[in-house]
Amino acid sequence: MDHIGGYAVRPGFYDIYGATAIPGGVNFTIHSHHATGVELLLFRRTEDKPYAVLPFPAHYRIGNVYSMIVFRLDIGEFEYAYRVEGPYEPEKGLIFNREKYLLDPYAKAVTGQSLWGQPSTLGQRYKARVVKDDFDWGDNQQPLLPMEDLIIYEMHVRGYTKHGSSRVEFPGTFEGIKEKIPYLVELGVNAVELMPIFEFDEMLDYREVDGKKLYNYWGYNTVSFFSPNTSYTASKEYNREGNELKRLIHLLNAHGIEVYLDVVFNHTAEGNENGPFFSFKGFDNNIYYMLTPEGFYYNFSGCGNTLNCNHPIVQQLIVSCLRYWVTAYRVDGFRFDLASILGRNEDGSPMEKPPLLQQLAFDPILGDVKLIAEAWDAGGLYQVGKFPSWNRWAEWNGRYRDDIRRYLKGDEGAAAAAALRIAGSSDIYDPSVRENASVNFITCHDGFTLYDLYSYNEKHNESNGWDNTDGSNDNHSWNCGAEGETRDEAVNTLRRRMIRNACAVLMCSRGIPMFLAGDEFGNTQFGNNNPYCHDDEVSWLDWGLLEKNQDIFRFFKFMIQFRKEHPVLRSNISNGFGGIPDISFHGTSPWVEGFSGYDRYIGVMMAGQEDGKQPETVYIASNAYWEQLEAVLPQLPDGMEWFRAVNTWDTQVRESGPVEPGFVIPPRTVMVFCGRVKG
Repeated sequence: MDHIGGYAVRPGFYDIYGATAIPGGVNFTIHSHHATGVELLLFRRTEDKPYAVLPFPAHYRIGNVYSMIVFRLDIGEFEYAYRVEGPYEPEKGLIFNREKYLLDPYAKAVTGQSLWGQPSTLGQRYKARVVKDDFDWGDNQQPLLPMEDLIIYEMHVRGYTKHGSSRVEFPGTFEGIKEKIPYLVELGVNAVELMPIFEFDEMLDYREVDGKKLYNYWGYNTVSFFSPNTSYTASKEYNREGNELKRLIHLLNAHGIEVYLDVVFNHTAEGNENGPFFSFKGFDNNIYYMLTPEGFYYNFSGCGNTLNCNHPIVQQLIVSCLRYWVTAYRVDGFRFDLASILGRNEDGSPMEKPPLLQQLAFDPILGDVKLIAEAWDAGGLYQVGKFPSWNRWAEWNGRYRDDIRRYLKGDEGAAAAAALRIAGSSDIYDPSVRENASVNFITCHDGFTLYDLYSYNEKHNESNGWDNTDGSNDNHSWNCGAEGETRDEAVNTLRRRMIRNACAVLMCSRGIPMFLAGDEFGNTQFGNNNPYCHDDEVSWLDWGLLEKNQDIFRFFKFMIQFRKEHPVLRSNISNGFGGIPDISFHGTSPWVEGFSGYDRYIGVMMAGQEDGKQPETVYIASNAYWEQLEAVLPQLPDGMEWFRAVNTWDTQVRESGPVEPGFVIPPRTVMVFCGRVKG
């Protein structure tokens, strides 16, 4: 037993990183490859000067790991940080600075971040708190839904309930979402994907433009990978940070809804040479970040730096992080932002078998979680359909979004690609090699809402303060005849039908459907396709639109239930039946080999028969032409007849009786027919 700074200490547990409460004290373990000395700093809450400084004795270091147990230390009475000494050789990427307070990379909670939009009085000196993990999960059972059954709903925690119209007791918080669980159940989604909830600092890019306060609202600038964002809680959770989020996950799971986290392992909030210095830069800058031969930061993320994901040390951090969120929070899945970066080598080149991605694919603790990649990055690496997967990774199918958008607004030459997307994108994902790999989406946080997709020809991002230069210019949107809000009833009627068309096609496509929260009731961002900085009515969901647009909500709810009731839409349940193949394509006349550049009608038929059940056939008829068309349904086997289940021309959700094979489909309309056994 030794004594340092008035505390009894001894060497700690070297394989348990971070700060961990143990009987009689706290175990602190940190590592640095190039450090020559490490000091533990203890602070009173809200104070900037440490009340105790405890240098790690030289004999407390094994390899590159420093570990120390500090006895008689109450976790409720202190916060902590580190100071690290080492060489300053920027040309080698070594920039140690003993004057900096460093946040523990394995910290379970970050202090001073709980008040949203308030600049820290301590500048960027982040400190950590020890978390007591005593949450009682009871007999919690995770849903463990099959991939093909998922319907994913993407939401921003703050924006979902911050608007006054949400009428929740705790707007903008995890508790606010909890209050909306009955709504989610009624809608029918079974997975929510939360935009970043790791601790981030919305003030890092704070600006004021025309009197408006602009923040880093989306949260794609991680400060700490193991810590929940404390500004998303309804109350302070000293030393029990994360319990509110755990209660939310527990209750969502109890209602059969899985929870996925949008995780950002491609960069950190430390930025480039001009960015803040608060954690990784001070422990091992040249290990955690990809550096040029001159010691500068590669920027494949578009955010200033790039995590060196396939270095063994960083790989260990990421794997440990995901394991933590799965074991401590029971998270059901992860969506990886700019995931192509996770497959880059230390020099930035793409790897054929990236060790990190392979490790995550086969990790035992992650065995049941969903892994979803945004299969591109800001450095130009686009891997949709080619992301290293081991038949384990799914992908955001960016080609689905673009091809379906082009087709639905009537672009010439778009029908053939759209038909393949509806049928499951087998040209991108070979079903014999990759199952359930395509996450289909038409909208997400990045870009227009579904309402805006059919209300604006151009982005309107002026309020972001970049002269409308930010955000994508390649939206494949259409305003239906008027830019923005209009009193023209014909335009508004068409817009609502286009929204129904998009919903119907999405829910009838093979693959995993995902849509943006608020699309189901016509939420708008007023033409802004990149509101990453808006903590205001641009980004907050206006729940008043739910009442105004009940017809849109009813249609979404109906289509979600329709998808659940028809397994043939979700996967290949057999190789067809009665001479009808599993998937077939049709023009206005049945059975076509392909679509010409002038075609704007698509018929996609899916057929199959589950063991012991009646055969089922679903035919999706889509007319993207501006005039009505006459079409003919394929002939069914004897004893079966067609029913029309969906007609987006009709604002009422209702099913018809039996119909004849010949039918007229109005302009810019989607119809869905079901083939059933008579009687």
